[in-house]
Amino acid sequence: MSEPILHAENLVKKFGRGHTAVRAVDGVSIEVRRGEMVTITGPSGSGKTTLVSILGALLHADEGSLTIDGTDISTLGERALSALRARTIGFVFQSFNLLDALNVRDNVLFPAHLAPGGVKAAAQRADDILEKLGLGHRRNALPRTLSGGEKQRVAIARALINKPKLIIADEPTGNLDSKSGQNVLMLLHDIARDDDRAVLIVTHDRRVEDVADRILWLEDGQLRDRKLDAHEWVRDPVCNMAIDSWTSEIFIDRDEERYHFCSQRCQERFVATPETYIEMAKQ
Repeated sequence: MSEPILHAENLVKKFGRGHTAVRAVDGVSIEVRRGEMVTITGPSGSGKTTLVSILGALLHADEGSLTIDGTDISTLGERALSALRARTIGFVFQSFNLLDALNVRDNVLFPAHLAPGGVKAAAQRADDILEKLGLGHRRNALPRTLSGGEKQRVAIARALINKPKLIIADEPTGNLDSKSGQNVLMLLHDIARDDDRAVLIVTHDRRVEDVADRILWLEDGQLRDRKLDAHEWVRDPVCNMAIDSWTSEIFIDRDEERYHFCSQRCQERFVATPETYIEMAKQ
């Protein structure tokens, strides 16, 4: 098995002080290897954005260690850290982050300014990537003339231009229609498999479950490895909210059935008149 491109142990990030402090990331450990597509998912406010910023070396953790491509990033100054990001990590964002004044080809080449050899050395590679992603005929187009799916493919091409070993995609399908979103997920899947890169995706898009090698669930700053065959969505019998039974911690076992609840409040209502809610759950 190949060495992990990304290896994190016991990452902690706190915001605030004293009794008001929030542990947005709370003891997270994770590895991602070449050829592997790993997904981090979870509810809004669970700490996903903070975690992906740390894993992408954009934000420092308060505790724990992070190694990227064999380098402990805590040993690097800002200039060396910037060089490592440019050389090793390709970022894909929900909002595309394309430069409006540059055409497609120049947007793709923009990160090459930070790589050895610069834009000149990367020019042919940019053309090859655009052709591979079906954008060769759009290389001179400005971002405002592109569809959402085309913009995200340009963003993926830009992420690949410096031949990074790790791709980090933060909600890459969030601004896309269903067909474009599916195409982007399959592109990222193929990048992991065919190009032997490590791909880490943070998303709410449940379609990624069909193609990811591992699905990690983040909630309250803590990460859990969720097995697909153990994952099941159930309904709170009181409020009817969908709940992931694998991560649910509020439940009652009654008459050989397990009832999961979104909150202590719903659990208390169930306890008060269980027959009412059991009957409703059967309907």
